[in-house]
Amino acid sequence: MKLYNETCRSCSELITKAYSTSFSTGIRMFAPRFRQPIAAVYGFVRFADEIVDSFHGYDKASLLRQFKVDTYRALDERVSLNPVLHAFQEAVHKYGIDRAHVAAFFWSMEMDLYHNKFHGQLYREYIYGSAEVIGLMCLRVFCEGDDALYQRLKPSARALGSAFQKVNFLRDIQADYEDRGRIYFPGMEFVSFDDAQKAEVEADIAADFERAREGIRDLPRGVRLGVYVAYVYYLRLFRRLREANAHIVKARRIRVPDSQKVLLLCSTALKDRLNWL
Repeated sequence: MKLYNETCRSCSELITKAYSTSFSTGIRMFAPRFRQPIAAVYGFVRFADEIVDSFHGYDKASLLRQFKVDTYRALDERVSLNPVLHAFQEAVHKYGIDRAHVAAFFWSMEMDLYHNKFHGQLYREYIYGSAEVIGLMCLRVFCEGDDALYQRLKPSARALGSAFQKVNFLRDIQADYEDRGRIYFPGMEFVSFDDAQKAEVEADIAADFERAREGIRDLPRGVRLGVYVAYVYYLRLFRRLREANAHIVKARRIRVPDSQKVLLLCSTALKDRLNWL
């Protein structure tokens, strides 16, 4: 079964490279032993998210329900003919990823099917399940069984996932509204979204980034640079979003140019070498 296991792992790595240049770049900065299990986590969450966001014209609820059934079956039986789920169940069992995090993630995906506005507790549950638990899954891999380190870094891991997700919400506010009729930020409407509301969202994101940074320095050496690369990329994207007014953010997707990504990668690697992180 060795060849099958390796093939399934390669599928998750391929999905990561195809769907996210920033995330896959961060993974390449990891020590080799961390790359595949993190790609396995990403492949799993990416496919579930793809169902609710992209499978237009299909019965999304039925597809997500079957994916959920297949996930838990893979976790119970420790095998799956779905290569993404087979690689994911390997990571779950090897690193002790909490099934409650898997359940919270699926709950958020289900919310996307039935809600286009998120308020109060629903918003907090959505952020937790769609973003914070991803950070916690990855942290389990990073800590390699060191539960004391995991417990200490949990708040920062959750904050980092939250920051990334909220930056995505702000960057994609136009597409989410026009393609899916959604706006994630509580109490806000796309048409009336203005600079004052944008500043309120940005203050919340900035606080998440600050909390996240506190834990990055204490990550194991084999993953610290990769996580920091992703942190720096999203922080630069966030700053570009802050520089644009609400009208521009609603009109076009803000991005970080490839040339700046290269400079960010080089400067971050230098800081790591000089122990400036």
